[in-house]
Amino acid sequence: MWRLHRRIIRAMPAETYEIDPVCDPRWGEFVSNHPRASVFHSVPWLKSLQRTYGYRPIAFTTAPPHNPLRNALLFCAVDSWLTGRRLVSLPFSDHCEPLCDSSKELDLLSRYLLSIQAHRGWKYIEIRPVSPRFSEISGVFSPTRKFQLHTIDLRLDSDALFRGFDKDSVQRRIRRAERACLIEKSGTSDELIRAFYRLFVITRRRHGLPPIPRNWFTNLIQEHGNTLAIRVAFKDTQPVAAILTLQLRDVVYYKYGCSDHKFNRLGATPWLFWNAIVAAKLKGAVQFDLGRTDQGQAGLLAFKNHWVSSPQELVYWGFPGASAVGPAHGWKMKAAKRIFSFAPESVLVLTGRLLYRHIG
Repeated sequence: MWRLHRRIIRAMPAETYEIDPVCDPRWGEFVSNHPRASVFHSVPWLKSLQRTYGYRPIAFTTAPPHNPLRNALLFCAVDSWLTGRRLVSLPFSDHCEPLCDSSKELDLLSRYLLSIQAHRGWKYIEIRPVSPRFSEISGVFSPTRKFQLHTIDLRLDSDALFRGFDKDSVQRRIRRAERACLIEKSGTSDELIRAFYRLFVITRRRHGLPPIPRNWFTNLIQEHGNTLAIRVAFKDTQPVAAILTLQLRDVVYYKYGCSDHKFNRLGATPWLFWNAIVAAKLKGAVQFDLGRTDQGQAGLLAFKNHWVSSPQELVYWGFPGASAVGPAHGWKMKAAKRIFSFAPESVLVLTGRLLYRHIG
């Protein structure tokens, strides 16, 4: 059975409807066919958010019930006693392009959201488009955060791709990893999940942050099946680096990476990236999405710039503009990071399990 299909607007040139994209049977086909849809629009990603954090996926469209979907703005409704109620497109997602083919549709849906914000009790609304065209019709939406988005065009042959990467920081490190006789294991086995999460906790602690809850990753694996891959690099039997990727249609998305810094000299992380790129090409992918990077993350930004020298600016938009929950860079965050960097791992894991649903 479909869940609610409610007609929710009257004083507009076209009617707007609210749907549950997880339950609406039209959504999967709509995402599969829309050229600007990403893995973050997919039902498996939305189910993972719902199961892990309790967020409610919600989409707004001008398509009446039982008619094919032709446009949509996708969100999760976040209800937190700590950070307030809000509408985010989407939590823990690098980007979420509005799936509208015309500025008129996007303007209509955006204005409707503003008209119901107070009634729904949302502290703010945030939209994370990839295309810069949102600025043309954003109305009262304002930029809230800016990132860099790195994507690799996979349509070149492998040799040409390899030559285009930075010689010192990518090419030589990949060759160094090959000389070190690293072993890669790929899949979603319990062994790889354990190795990945162990490295993930080590990495987050090194950055002074609690780890994302482990059940987020198990839910991702359960929902995405063989379109998700964990790649772990081993030196003998020791896991030294790992990455997690997802695929939708002809795009592969790098989402998480982690490593044991004691083995950084081996070049395991660039080697895993290169292996993932080669595998993506073999699966018919034409783009490798390296995800968003905060401009304050100098090390990560430099790493990605060695693969893509000209990244795209990624702008998040919100209403009211100053209300979005973003990464803090003040003294409070610095103090918290210092505490987290010395906290026992068990405390970090528990903190992550309690905290993350409030900051999506």
